Amino acid sequence: MSDQEKAELRLQLARLKQEHADFDAAIEAMVKTGCDALRIQRMKKKKLVLKDKISELADGTLPDIIA
Repeated sequence: MSDQEKAELRLQLARLKQEHADFDAAIEAMVKTGCDALRIQRMKKKKLVLKDKISELADGTLPDIIA
């Protein structure tokens, strides 16, 4: 993998982490304002999907180490 591809992956990873944090803040605000439980649940599901994507990208950026 070239240095440019690694940099792009790290950038994408950073964007997803920021989006994940944004979802977290939005969910917290929704809970405080007493928003509909179904909407909160949907937001949590989207946040979980983002977490999975972050995990996949993070695994792809780490080198394989053979023990």
